[in-house]
Amino acid sequence: MNQNQNKTVVKSMQILNLFIDHERLSLQEIVLKTNLPKTSAHRMVLSLEEMGFLSKDEQGKYGLGLLFLQFGHLVAERLDIRKVALPVMQRLKEELGEAVNLVVRDGDEAIYIEKVDTSERVRVYTQIGRRAPLYGGACPRILLAHLPEEKQNRYVDKVEIVPYAMNTIVDKEELRRVLKECRDRGYSVSHSELENYSSAAGAPIFNHMGELVAGLSVVGPEVRFQDHEHLQKCIEKVKEAAREISTALGYKAGNDKGGVN
Repeated sequence: MNQNQNKTVVKSMQILNLFIDHERLSLQEIVLKTNLPKTSAHRMVLSLEEMGFLSKDEQGKYGLGLLFLQFGHLVAERLDIRKVALPVMQRLKEELGEAVNLVVRDGDEAIYIEKVDTSERVRVYTQIGRRAPLYGGACPRILLAHLPEEKQNRYVDKVEIVPYAMNTIVDKEELRRVLKECRDRGYSVSHSELENYSSAAGAPIFNHMGELVAGLSVVGPEVRFQDHEHLQKCIEKVKEAAREISTALGYKAGNDKGGVN
């Protein structure tokens, strides 16, 4: 692939990335948000439409094409952990009445790959594909807590902590203390760290090699998690569910390597 083609791919991805946060955009809106010349943007949008990556509606606005639905389906189907975890997550939601999320690490971020929403009137909404910092929230922090010590320290040293909500841990020494506590206890709890007035309890999921591969969490309005009895039940149930998923993935107790690659 030559340099010009590389630039074309990068600019095309710049356009496609707009649709992560926007359902529909006009050509003019695409031009304004990418700062691409209108002729270049128009040419790329037409190419993306012809290939099925974008589709245009009756109002002349563009959205993601059905091709992404096919790709998304294939990716989801090939994530074995998602298929193993889903029935356990559905049962956990029924037992606790709270939403349940499945999170994996992608570099220096956590990404939500599955969720089961609660039917409660007051709930916390999380979108599949959402990304979160590893330092914030119960489930992302479980992933960080089980990184090998060297990688964990390197991450904490370099990360620029952004206060997402009123209780985001912004002091790095406090974060190190909480990470050790999470690892020792085998679970994590957060209150108003990624979103105000939301709480979560998370536990680690290990594979057959004893490597941490995901985090499982129950999440809901903070007011419900302030009830000590409910919080303790959430902690025990999410730990139990995470162990069940780990066992289904071939994990044997005592085989925890304490980290991921």
